[in-house]
Amino acid sequence: MNTLELIGRDRPLFDADVSRHEQQLSSLVAGGRFLVIGGAGSIGQAVTREIFKRGPKVLHVVDISENNMVELVRDIRSTLGYIEGDFRTFAIDCGGREFEALMHASGGYDYVLNLSALKHVRSEKDPFTLMRLIEVNVLNTVKTMELARARGARKYFCVSTDKAANPVNMMGASKRIMEMFLMRASEGLPLSTARFANVAFSDGSLLHGFNQRFTKRQPISAPNDVRRYFVTPQESGELCLMSCLLGENRDIFFPKLSEHLHLTTFSDIAVRYLNALGYEPHECASEDEARDRASELIAQKKWPCYFFSSDTTGEKDFEEFFTDRETLDMARFESIGVIQNAAGFDLARLQHFEATLAAIKAQPTWDKAEIVDLFNHMIPDFAHKETGKYLDARM
Repeated sequence: MNTLELIGRDRPLFDADVSRHEQQLSSLVAGGRFLVIGGAGSIGQAVTREIFKRGPKVLHVVDISENNMVELVRDIRSTLGYIEGDFRTFAIDCGGREFEALMHASGGYDYVLNLSALKHVRSEKDPFTLMRLIEVNVLNTVKTMELARARGARKYFCVSTDKAANPVNMMGASKRIMEMFLMRASEGLPLSTARFANVAFSDGSLLHGFNQRFTKRQPISAPNDVRRYFVTPQESGELCLMSCLLGENRDIFFPKLSEHLHLTTFSDIAVRYLNALGYEPHECASEDEARDRASELIAQKKWPCYFFSSDTTGEKDFEEFFTDRETLDMARFESIGVIQNAAGFDLARLQHFEATLAAIKAQPTWDKAEIVDLFNHMIPDFAHKETGKYLDARM
């Protein structure tokens, strides 16, 4: 199945830029020691593959998902084979004591790439998952960057999201706050990041859910009014690696909007997906109808679909990669834009976040409203959309 065709494109985004800079990329990788955090996720696996195929001296991968890590190794061995360098994986949590011990035992890394994140808007429904989101997206980033600096790293990369630009959900806002903390940390260690679109068929995504529903012969459900930009897994790996190796301190890379990158709806992708598999999408009027008629319709080479207007908390009508307040460099690359951040940060605001968060965590339990209030303080124009409805209530 052609992923590019499913997301409405006919060519990869970054081929020209990767080709133009391949000699530099390969030279930096071949001479480098790399640590990839969150390397068993969809983006992390893509980044790991991009590094591996260029033959690094050291490539160590950390992730809490033992099973996904096993699949990463099997996939690399089955496609790219082996390298002379030291390639190892560690099933540990970057927020734990085990990670600190690894950093001390490793001898240090030239490049540390952090791809770990809680990425789902559905994680906003309760204060407990929200606190975990802050821990992973903000606090672990600060911690791992400090460890990288202390162990002599040359560069730190951390993935952001397009949802950090004018955020309307807590996930996007957490990544925007992460970017604020990165500006402070950039005084001690050069860093870069990337904002990019949804990675097509990444683990846990709605498109990945299409594969699961098809395998289990279940209805496909998707919003018909939410438009998103999509990149392939390989494109996500290329963008992250280029930002890490070619980005200047505090740069944020993002895909340029062009005739090759379009907004598309999930329902349109669902139609193309089913057509590619030889099925005619059959639109049902309700979840109940889609479930009840699944066996009947599938036997007729029709697939039950429920397409709906989105009304859940945190959904944005469309995605954007930058705001009108950010300074852009659109000439450096053909298909990649760069947000250039000046040195400087609001120390008082960052200290307020740390102190307030510590006070909240010290309580026996937490309330979502106080976490939202803290985010509103950090991002005064934060347009959080609370509808009282969440994705877990959807099929």
